[in-house]
Amino acid sequence: MKYTDAARKLRALGCEELPRRKGGSHRKWHNPTTGRIAPLPDWGAKDLKVGTLHAVVRQLGLEWSDFNKV
Repeated sequence: MKYTDAARKLRALGCEELPRRKGGSHRKWHNPTTGRIAPLPDWGAKDLKVGTLHAVVRQLGLEWSDFNKV
């Protein structure tokens, strides 16, 4: 799954991307319902690893099954 697909799913689940302050290949995401923040790599056209996506979803306090359904 590419970053744009993961970002679309996170937005649908109520998360928001925080503004970037500096350069880099990671973007921070915030879940307002839990107050948690997690970095998500933005590798452009390169696919993200499933383990990385699992970790980000868990860090944001979301369920993996909900993430897959969106």
